[in-house]
Amino acid sequence: MPGIGLRPGGERPDLEAILPALYAALYDSIAAHARRGLNVVADVGHHDAYSKPIGILKGCARRLEGLPVLFVGVRCPIDVILARRAAGQAGREGQYVQASPGDPVPEPVRLWQDAVHAHGLYDLDVDTSKLSPAQCADAIRAALAQGPGPPTAFQRLARN
Repeated sequence: MPGIGLRPGGERPDLEAILPALYAALYDSIAAHARRGLNVVADVGHHDAYSKPIGILKGCARRLEGLPVLFVGVRCPIDVILARRAAGQAGREGQYVQASPGDPVPEPVRLWQDAVHAHGLYDLDVDTSKLSPAQCADAIRAALAQGPGPPTAFQRLARN
């Protein structure tokens, strides 16, 4: 499976105990780089749909306190995601679950889309079904140029 986390649904409760440490290490690294004056872009999906909530996103947000963070929600309708997966599946069989006539929206895909956006807090949303990669980058660049308005999404998440 892609990523350092587990898919939503509590599929491996035996591994969930190590996730806070993995995310803490990742975000400590992001914070260390940012504090050295480096610009950091992290593409991470967060959710708390494990066998029991473990507060991953809140812990990550706390690790970046005091740093300028732009938290971007990258969205795309499920039907577009599944069409893109089907179109790019050659040579990647078994890497991602696919739609089928009997399962047009596979449960892991639906769970992921619901869980990663459940917190509902972003500084900026982009929709990759409506914007090209260059347009998404332009929207992010423009938001960075304006600077975050207080409080930022990560500041609110850290407090909740």
